[in-house]
Amino acid sequence: MKADILKSYLYKGKDKNDIKHFEDFLKEINFDTQKYIEYIACNKLDKLNLKCIKEIILALHKDLDVNWLTSHDFNHMQMQEIRLGLEEGLDVSMYAKPEFDWCQMLHIRTGLEKGLDVSIYAKPELDWKQMREIRLGLEEGLDISVYAKTEFDWQQMGEIRFGLENKIDVSIYTRPEFDWEQMEEIRWGLEKRLDVSMYAKPEFDWQQMQEIRTGLEKGLDVSIYAKPEYNWEQMKVIKLGLTKGLDVSIYAKPELDLKQMRKIKLELENKNNNTWK
Repeated sequence: MKADILKSYLYKGKDKNDIKHFEDFLKEINFDTQKYIEYIACNKLDKLNLKCIKEIILALHKDLDVNWLTSHDFNHMQMQEIRLGLEEGLDVSMYAKPEFDWCQMLHIRTGLEKGLDVSIYAKPELDWKQMREIRLGLEEGLDISVYAKTEFDWQQMGEIRFGLENKIDVSIYTRPEFDWEQMEEIRWGLEKRLDVSMYAKPEFDWQQMQEIRTGLEKGLDVSIYAKPEYNWEQMKVIKLGLTKGLDVSIYAKPELDLKQMRKIKLELENKNNNTWK
């Protein structure tokens, strides 16, 4: 069949913009595509969108097994990841599956390129960001079994990975009930060799943890305000009072709201200032 006839057959029902991009692709490549377009027509692949057809042409040109690309209803990005894996001689059976999106495929392919045991994370229930965190841990030789679990989201995994990199005891915060920001506060405390037992508790949100951590860094008696009944702003007012040497016991009371605490703190500061005059 003549090239123009093949193209008109291929372009039937296709979007004009897609046709334009496909024509640009044909102009850019330096090989004859007629036999590949004939293959597509003969194998009834012409119903695929032109982006998918482009991937098939590139695979055919390199004598790759295009069945990997066409065995499922893959989109063109998934096809591209499979094609790239085939070009590199990788075992694409690890990820050439419709349940993986192209981002997941990318991280499995990258792991295969680096010689990693991708079976650890080549699981549909892990999103691509979780896969990335596990892959990075494998690349660094870390014990990823600590966090390669679906109960941790990618940000939690990242905090555990950072802790493993810094050789701290991550078991203190490797708990699903801690969100990533809480984990980060505990990790920072561990890295600074603080007594994180004062705040490594699920009942404290990350902002409360931050106020306790920064108090520990200043050498303050944080036990005065390291209590869940204080919100982080109340904790901050008590912490600031301690740094100024105030008798915070006067206002470190859960029944006082933030406005009342601030008022008493200011009165104590003014009293101290007048005493030194």
